[in-house]
Amino acid sequence: MPPRALEAVRIESNEDPADFEAKNVHEIYDAIASHFSSTRYKPWPIIAKFLSDLPTGWVGFDSGTGNGKYLPLPADRPGAIWTIGMDRSRNLLDIARRAGEGKVVREVVWGNVLDNPWRPNAFDYAISIATIHHLATHERRKLAVQRLIQAVSADHGRVLIYVWAIEQDELSKRKVSVEDDPEANEKGKDVMVPWVLSKTLAKPSPETSQPEVYNRYYHMFAKGELAALASDAAKDLGLSVGSRESCSSTPGVEIVQEGWERSNYYVELRRWSK
Repeated sequence: MPPRALEAVRIESNEDPADFEAKNVHEIYDAIASHFSSTRYKPWPIIAKFLSDLPTGWVGFDSGTGNGKYLPLPADRPGAIWTIGMDRSRNLLDIARRAGEGKVVREVVWGNVLDNPWRPNAFDYAISIATIHHLATHERRKLAVQRLIQAVSADHGRVLIYVWAIEQDELSKRKVSVEDDPEANEKGKDVMVPWVLSKTLAKPSPETSQPEVYNRYYHMFAKGELAALASDAAKDLGLSVGSRESCSSTPGVEIVQEGWERSNYYVELRRWSK
């Protein structure tokens, strides 16, 4: 398989972002679902710990669940929490329903991360892993974060978000050039990432006999961009940003932790009320 080099893509201002995402994200994941799922099986350590630390009996949802690899966790306390998976790809949801070992059928829902299908504050926690970076504008990414905040308990709700970073580690096949884009280190970078379909699954092109290549859209996040996005999302909902002790007037959201892990940025949020 050739290296998955990144090529910058310009989104035309007159192109509807929903149509752009449908063509360059959603249709592609439905086409590559089986191959994609076979490469996504090992949980990231910080995500696994987040889920393992949740109190027994909590209920949450995975926004953009993909193949549902996080639905069976925590592995050390099976059944301690209940996570509902939501994704736009029906083909990935079919896989997510059987995630994990055994004959347990997982709860999954077909939906868009920008929709608001849940009763406000319905969940104890929410995760969104490698999903928000597929949204084509800053405002749509902010709205996706707001949907997560709105869905969890106003008193104790917890949210964990992961996105791809411009800064890739030495093991990554994804290399992002920022020299030609002076704003990339502050505002992130829009790129197309090739996915070469497995030879066992691909239908060779009649002209070249080569496997199919699908180019997926990503917004690669800059350092500090995700935490700033989460703060703006909370403020636009009328929430304070900070700890319960430091804010006295309105309910709020605290950034519990943020950082970089294996070519991804993450942020953990916790809601609180007076």
